[in-house]
Amino acid sequence: MEQMNTPSLQVMRRAFYNRDSTYEGIFYVAVKTTGVFCKPTCTARKPKQENIEFFSTTRDALLHGYRPCKVCTPLEEVSKAPRWLHPLMDLVNQSPDLRLKDQDLRRHGFEPSRVRRWFNKHHGMTFQAYLRTIRISQAFGRIRHGDKVIEAAFDSGYESLSGFTESFKKITGFSPKQSHHTNLVLITRIPTPLGPMLAGAVEEGICLFEFTDRRMLELQLGRLKKYFKAELSPGYHRHFDTLTTQLQEYFAGTRKQFDLPLALSGTPFQKKVWHILQTIPYGSTRSYQKQAELIGQPTAVRAVARANGDNKIAIIIPCHRVIGSDGKLTGYGGGLWRKRYLLQLESAKSGRELDF
Repeated sequence: MEQMNTPSLQVMRRAFYNRDSTYEGIFYVAVKTTGVFCKPTCTARKPKQENIEFFSTTRDALLHGYRPCKVCTPLEEVSKAPRWLHPLMDLVNQSPDLRLKDQDLRRHGFEPSRVRRWFNKHHGMTFQAYLRTIRISQAFGRIRHGDKVIEAAFDSGYESLSGFTESFKKITGFSPKQSHHTNLVLITRIPTPLGPMLAGAVEEGICLFEFTDRRMLELQLGRLKKYFKAELSPGYHRHFDTLTTQLQEYFAGTRKQFDLPLALSGTPFQKKVWHILQTIPYGSTRSYQKQAELIGQPTAVRAVARANGDNKIAIIIPCHRVIGSDGKLTGYGGGLWRKRYLLQLESAKSGRELDF
């Protein structure tokens, strides 16, 4: 069954049979012959195509009489740290400079291979690599704010300056001494009801928030590096906490306006377009023509549309609220089904009706 707010049947079938993790949380697969529903990545034996149907939410699957699969446990929140991992994450959050080897993990009651598999799947790196990126990103901030390299090295838990320098350069792409004139864009994955998104942050604010399956993502990352004269590195930034909290409120319908700091990277014209985008009220839409008029360039409709497409901070800068002059949905980097979902979410919460 193809739902209104899901990708096409062809895309969902391909993702399901390929166990594509980028679609986790976007749709669920119900198996008619067994009466269960699964995540796209379920490792159980794949049923025949004629015996499956698709749902956009677990609620829909449950209401249609299906029960959750015991293999992939679809009722668990996508990409959220499982309960068994919470004590370890608390330990890391309390002591970011902590070094934990396999024997240390066992001493704390964790099986190293299980921890490694989870971090590889959800962060694309081992647990030890995750700890290193946190230590290095914190050391980078300290050096930028005046600390000596040797102080940052030993306070980060490194026993030698050479070891710190090698690790720093491997993760950031430049040496610690270059920190004063080189920037770092910290990157992390954030799960959403529309699938995982890639967030980027610098000191000034969030500079990237894109769907991980967007075709332009690699190009956007390259533009970020050039604009900020920076290297990209997985890591933690305080702006990610604010972003995650406000996103949860937005999708729950309790937040209608974002107020987190943003670091826009673009031309003066693009920034002008992006600022006007942020004036479109929640639950409303506006045409490209109207956008062009509001920036004082009524004949620049195509340029406005291009600037919309170059927006690197989806949802927060609501380019999804711009539609065609005929009232129909037009292109969206994340896919029209996501644009429809966002507009319907906002219209439902604001009491307005949109016919999409």
